[in-house]
Amino acid sequence: MRKSLVLLVLIFLISLSSVEAAPKRKPPAEPSIQIPVIAIPAMQKIDPERIRAHVRFLAHDLLEGRGTGQRGGDIAAEYIATQFAVDGLRPAGDNGTFMQKVPMVGVTPDTATTFSLVGSTGPAKDLKPLTEYVAYNETQQPESDVDAEIVYVGYGIQAPEYNWDDYKGVDVKGKVLLMLVNEPASDDPKFFNGRALTYYGRWTYKYEQAARKGAVGAILIHKTEMASYPWEVVRNSNSGEKSYLKLEGTPKLKVASWIHLEAARALANMSGLDVDKIIADAQSPSFRPIPLDVRLKAHMVSKIRPFESNNVLAMLPGSDSKLKNEAVMYTAHYDHLGIRPDMPGDNIYNGANDNATGCGILLELARAYSLSAQAPKRSIIFASVTAEEQGLLGSEYLGKHPPVPAGRIALDLNYDDVAPLGSPEEVEVSGSERTTFFPVVQAFANEFRLQIRPDTRPEAGHFYRSDHFSLARVGIPAFSINEGVKYKGHDAAWGIQQADEFTAKHYHQPSDEYHPDMDFTGDAAMARFGFALGWEAASQPKLIGWQKGDEFEAARMKSQGSAH
Repeated sequence: MRKSLVLLVLIFLISLSSVEAAPKRKPPAEPSIQIPVIAIPAMQKIDPERIRAHVRFLAHDLLEGRGTGQRGGDIAAEYIATQFAVDGLRPAGDNGTFMQKVPMVGVTPDTATTFSLVGSTGPAKDLKPLTEYVAYNETQQPESDVDAEIVYVGYGIQAPEYNWDDYKGVDVKGKVLLMLVNEPASDDPKFFNGRALTYYGRWTYKYEQAARKGAVGAILIHKTEMASYPWEVVRNSNSGEKSYLKLEGTPKLKVASWIHLEAARALANMSGLDVDKIIADAQSPSFRPIPLDVRLKAHMVSKIRPFESNNVLAMLPGSDSKLKNEAVMYTAHYDHLGIRPDMPGDNIYNGANDNATGCGILLELARAYSLSAQAPKRSIIFASVTAEEQGLLGSEYLGKHPPVPAGRIALDLNYDDVAPLGSPEEVEVSGSERTTFFPVVQAFANEFRLQIRPDTRPEAGHFYRSDHFSLARVGIPAFSINEGVKYKGHDAAWGIQQADEFTAKHYHQPSDEYHPDMDFTGDAAMARFGFALGWEAASQPKLIGWQKGDEFEAARMKSQGSAH
């Protein structure tokens, strides 16, 4: 027995010496990146059950759907601030607090509002609110009247880099513009990014461009295939009070609206046109605006409520005497759609997936960083923002008023709607490929044994639909972290089915609720992955940038010029 043991030891020692004598291999082409030893114990403390506990509370009926400017939303903000305080983080809001006040105005359409299509002949067509149209007065006035010609402008896009102009120099000042959501269809990545939606396809761009052109109103035609969500989402997102940032001189529309496809069909018929044909005609770059023989006559009556909501901001100061003046940021929105007292049955939009999950991850990341024996070189900012569901308003305000100048923020990592479905084998980081940080993202994905999943639905334009976009607009390299569709024990088809079912039955519905059988393994995995990325971004010698030629590169250069 002893001789055998001695023989085994000798064999082991010989094998070691042969390994040491072997020639060194060439380093792999892709960077081999590892989490620093000092950070591993903190990362390993990330606990899926703690994320569950946060989600359970934030999605509880007592918080009444965490509506912006509503009691439940304010309770959520206080809860998050309290967790940051318990973790020993430094307040990064106003006047030494965790709260950054966001001045807002709530606009609630009144039942006295009228919305009529008036042709040159025949009776006027009065559209029914929520069923056939939704509309808000962005000028934040209690009453406004519109009586204006409707002009169809196709997609309503001016994109010189793609040689596309739907306006063709036509003066639309004082008009109401009828337009399509989305953008011209293409598989060519050099033309509107192919299948991937650009910002030109988002409804926010359509309204902004119409206002810049001097229009008094805009009507978006809803078509499920083009919007990537059903009419119910439009109705639920645009009923009750809608919040806006307090006006700062930017032109706004008296009527910012959507209409149901069938109402659009009736509108086209009043002008002797076919809605399917004019939608098809808009696919051509030679499309020209079409004045319709129909006017919009609208009397917009709104309840106006000035109020303040809060972004919740905390900071872990960096350990490097110079780099601590720079930062890495984590974001997640805490708001949802609130409670609708006028709706029968379950009228609380709990927002468990969207976005109590992201908040739970953010809070667990904050706790993990606070437990590290040493902070990373750059400071870490944790921002739970308000009014995402109102149009990314809290993050827009944060981007304009960051606690550290935008030019000194290395990266924003955002979490939004991370489904608690089990252990993921993929990660979605759409937009990371547009940054100089992408090789690090790839290396860490390999380290965590996660396949990078391309955007499952690029036509939905997810990059422009969550809070990281607000930070990207001011130049900060930013993207969201989420699971792909492949989970342990299931094929990709199962994951796609889960996502499609959630979108169809629960997204922006009262049924987006917490359930005890939710599995937060994946949320914890995404938190650990983001922890590693954030730590590395906070440790690199140089700040991250956008790839050359990216649409946000100019904003990055401008922000860095003003930060120094």
